[in-house]
Amino acid sequence: MRTSAVSAVAFLALTGPLSAQDSAGGPLSAIDWLSQSVATPVTAAPGVASGIDEPPVTEQGGAIPDPVTTTALDGPNPDAVGLIPPAVSGLPTALWGAGLTREIAERLVAHPDDDLPAMRQLFLTILLAELTAPSDSGGRGELLQVRIDKLLALGALEQASALIDAAGADTPELFRRSFDVALLTGAEDRACTRMQGAPHLAPTVPARIFCLARSGDWDTAALTLHTSQALGQIGPDQAQLLARFLDPDLFEGEPVPPAPDPVTPLDWKIYEAVGEPLSTEGLPLAFSYAEIGPRSGWKARIEAAERLTRAGTIPPNVILGLYTEADPAASGGVWDRAEAFQRFEAALDSGDPARVAATLPAVWDKMAEAELEVPFAVLFGKRLADLPLTGEAAAVAFRVALLSPQAELVARRHTPADATEGFLIGLATGNLDGRVPPDSLGRAIWAGFRTPVASAEAQALLDGNRKGEAIVLAIDTIARGVQGDLRGVSEGLSVLRLTGLEAVARRTALELMILERRG
Repeated sequence: MRTSAVSAVAFLALTGPLSAQDSAGGPLSAIDWLSQSVATPVTAAPGVASGIDEPPVTEQGGAIPDPVTTTALDGPNPDAVGLIPPAVSGLPTALWGAGLTREIAERLVAHPDDDLPAMRQLFLTILLAELTAPSDSGGRGELLQVRIDKLLALGALEQASALIDAAGADTPELFRRSFDVALLTGAEDRACTRMQGAPHLAPTVPARIFCLARSGDWDTAALTLHTSQALGQIGPDQAQLLARFLDPDLFEGEPVPPAPDPVTPLDWKIYEAVGEPLSTEGLPLAFSYAEIGPRSGWKARIEAAERLTRAGTIPPNVILGLYTEADPAASGGVWDRAEAFQRFEAALDSGDPARVAATLPAVWDKMAEAELEVPFAVLFGKRLADLPLTGEAAAVAFRVALLSPQAELVARRHTPADATEGFLIGLATGNLDGRVPPDSLGRAIWAGFRTPVASAEAQALLDGNRKGEAIVLAIDTIARGVQGDLRGVSEGLSVLRLTGLEAVARRTALELMILERRG
């Protein structure tokens, strides 16, 4: 149940070697689960970065390489590379304006991962958009690498892979990320072929052994393992795991070495290959990709797809296909969601409003339980809006439709049942005249639309021609506001509107009112 990078990017719509540090020498980004798939040789090939050395994760430094020597390559600035053109993203090409690479990167790295769906989509769009590089980027690709790492951290593997391909820079740091994405998306054979054809990418011993075995050269893989073990280049546990991978019959009945911490994509792939797959639950979100393929069980695939759908990194039709793939095998949790989903879809396909009314509230509760209301609305909002429903089902259907891309159209033709529905119509249409906020959150939203005022920090960014950073700050401010100080909701929505993101502000306001995400 794979989705292409093109379809994933469409759903969101919405060169030089890379250094992990800026000119000040501090870290720009960190992902501690990236494997040592690629390490630069002592003498690098011409034009290739050298000196990469990753220390253990610390609270201060993170998994950040020591300073890297880079050499500029001819070609366009990699920090300007993107997948979504301005006409589709709705963002100005000069979004970063006078912003500096270091400060932009720090804001992107610090961004939390638990936004409302509209905010997640906006943030992903920023990461994937074609934008003019910051004035101090110097063609080094530092911001590109930060964007790729953030995409990986958010579980947007196919988008990250497409961005790497678009950058077109064949460097060890980019290949390292591309290789790990390939391991988690089932494309390891292609990655190994590329690795073997590009010696300057210098695979580490475990990656080399893995790829030799995948290509069928078991003898060379075994010889490499024994030699590396004798030289102390591989630790005992990793050596045992690789030996088991090469010849599992020798270890029949013996316990598998414990999983390392952190687990890397190469670790995960080898444990899977020896018949001891590690659950992706509790691992970084990106690992969920490894379980949405046909080799995993149905329950594991649904749970992995739910995590990725909730993160906004795969289209809703993936979870639609999985929920309806078979009859639920048990009850509780994911099985109850699948059963409620199937009952509702069958009722909707029948065209019988009574059947839909009988199944809609239950499936809506299950989608809310998994925080999948917006993907559900994208799938079914328009069809529900066209049905003659009454009572509770009508109220639910109206809210579902307001979370769909057809929100404004539905709102304009809807007769409100109460003041709350009237306020929701005002948000969807952008006209709050005469609309009364139903609660404190509604009043905070109303203030952001009627009298937009940015926070002092956001206004300073706007005044300094740093619109992109102001937008990222607004996303974070709204998230914090929902959890406590509702002033943040007003200020964040104000910034979205002041920067021309009116449609995003409306979607965010509707999600704030309809979804249960309050702290």
